[in-house]
Amino acid sequence: MKTLKDVKCGQGAIVSRLHGSGAVKRRIMDMGITRGTEIFVRKVAPLGDPIELNVRGYELSLRKEDASMIEVG
Repeated sequence: MKTLKDVKCGQGAIVSRLHGSGAVKRRIMDMGITRGTEIFVRKVAPLGDPIELNVRGYELSLRKEDASMIEVG
């Protein structure tokens, strides 16, 4: 299983599944990250957390903890 935190800087991926439950999953979905969404990893912070993404035409910063709940294909 490959997650969003495993995607390297400059690469893209498509969301295949969201893990987690309750408020955390809802917050991720409210940010526009749903199944079938294309995500591009723009930058990764020097210590690896957070990562900056392009999602649906806007920029989003996401913690690695949250990125590990997003399965990509």
